[in-house]
Amino acid sequence: MKKIAKAIAKKVIAPKVIKTVVVPKVTVKKEVRAKTQRATFSVRAKEGSKVFIAGSFNDWDPTAKPMVDKKGDGLFVATINLEPGAHQYKFVIDGIWCADPECTDWVHNDHGTLNSVKNVE
Repeated sequence: MKKIAKAIAKKVIAPKVIKTVVVPKVTVKKEVRAKTQRATFSVRAKEGSKVFIAGSFNDWDPTAKPMVDKKGDGLFVATINLEPGAHQYKFVIDGIWCADPECTDWVHNDHGTLNSVKNVE
């Protein structure tokens, strides 16, 4: 009898229990960065000068972005990728902070001088 019971027990299939698990939908937000635009800055200075551009785009670091006089004629140029918005800046020529003489958009700063403003759309 025991052999028959074991044989029957082997053939009997226990019902399967299926659990439904609800997984919440996870939304991952990507940081969308605005497209940058190339902005070119230029200033005239004495040939051989050390010229930099500092501004809101580089935490006003006076040596972060050197400007180059490629032709040796005193025209110093730098190109920077900027996000849309208003960017304040100044040139640093041989250690002296100077507003851009060609820029018509200026704002007063906390030091009682002017910062030039470059608007990028």
